Order: sequence, then structure tokens, then C-alpha cells
Amino acid sequence: MKIVVLVKEVPDTYGDRKLSLETGLADRGVSETVLDEIGERALEVALSYADKNAGTEVVVLSMTPESAAATVRKGLAMGATSAVQIVDDALLGADLGLTAEVLAAALRRTGFDLVIGGNQSTDGSGGVLPAMVAELLDVPAATYLNAVEIGEGAVSGTRATEAASAQVSAELPAVISITEALPDARFPNFKGIMAAKKKPFETLSLEDLGIDAHDPAASRSIVIGLSEKPPREAGVKIVDEGDAGEKLADYLIQNRLA
Repeated sequence: MKIVVLVKEVPDTYGDRKLSLETGLADRGVSETVLDEIGERALEVALSYADKNAGTEVVVLSMTPESAAATVRKGLAMGATSAVQIVDDALLGADLGLTAEVLAAALRRTGFDLVIGGNQSTDGSGGVLPAMVAELLDVPAATYLNAVEIGEGAVSGTRATEAASAQVSAELPAVISITEALPDARFPNFKGIMAAKKKPFETLSLEDLGIDAHDPAASRSIVIGLSEKPPREAGVKIVDEGDAGEKLADYLIQNRLA
């Protein structure tokens, strides 16, 4: 069984978040960067299966800047077998379409039985990338799973809906995405950190994958305008002088809230 886990370096959720008004991209210099927590949980799903099934190969795959190599290598320290990092200056500001295209191409190159990703990253929060990758690979997708069961030739899980819980399954090869309902990831220990230095770590470029980020025939989205969010204005304060109810009703009517 070969399981590939999609991971991503993101700004620390406890740090500041800000867009660059010059580029329209997230300013990743205003806070520390970390391995996205949902990606760590996805890796934990793969590693937990590997613990019980000898011969399982777990690969971490990430499309990140060259500076993120140490962050990606954390996946190796946690227990992954190998890592693949896609690095190319042309990927700066890549939209979801290009990102999915690049990841799908890398997955074809590495091969896989199962791809595991998070439901959505904490920076972009698109929530659609696993499904897009599955579409490009022409394999089944089981997304937003709160529980996962990996079998010999299939994967199944539980997805919460507004009215009930749905049990879904797919034959392998397949792509799944998991939610925060899955267990926390393990911490790398000293032995894992030392072993990570000797594990295979491959760096790929767009040329290696045969992708042109500026292909005029491809559909790409670009930022055409950007402005800072205006500061919040003071709210309306209603003082009860015996007519607070009337004032509140007038406010709701004026703002079309009633």
C-alpha cells in the first residue's frame, strides 16, 4: 500500500495574518510558519495504518517555497517514508486550479494507492483541492470524512451532513479528505528527527512535471484589485428611557432586519 499525504506550510494560526497590498498574496513574513494542523492529522491517519500494516509506504507531498523544506521534513520526522517537495518561482500566487494540476502531475509521477488531504487549509480555506485533484486523476473522491477505515482494496468513512451521518466508500486508488474530528498528530521524537535526515527527499520543478504555469490556453485566476478592509465603525447604542423597544424596532426596520 502506498499512501501519499498532501501537506502544506501555513502561517501560524496563533500569529498575525495580513495580505500584502502590493502582491495581493498572504504576507508570510509577519508570523512564524508551521505545518498545517489538518495536514498533520491526515498524516496521522496514514501513519496509524502503517503502524498496523507492514510494508506500507507513506509519502508526504507538498507544493511550497524552497524555504519550507524544513517544515516538510517534519513529516519525515513524524514517520513518513519519503517526501516530495515541488518548488518553482512560477508557482508564487498559484490559484487552486494550477495547484491541483501540479499536485495531480506529481501524484502520477510518484504513484499512489490512496491520497489523503485535509478538508481545507488554514490559510486559503478553499476546501475543494482534494476533489479537484481526484477529478484530474480520474479516481473516486471521498471528502470531509470524520472517520476513516482503510482496507486492502477500498477506503470508507463517515461524513456528517445537516440531517444525518453518511457512510461512504470508494475502491482504491482514491483520494480522501479528513476533518478535525480525526485524532491529533503524534509528535516527532528524537529518533524520528535523526532518521528524517537520511530519508529520501525529492525536489521537483514544473519542468520535471511538464507543466507551464503561464500556459495561455489554461484557465488561471489572477488578482486584479486589492484594498484593506475598512475599520469597523461604532455600533448604535440604545439607551432605555422607556422607549427602548420602539427605538430597537425602528433600527431593525431601517436596516431591513425586520
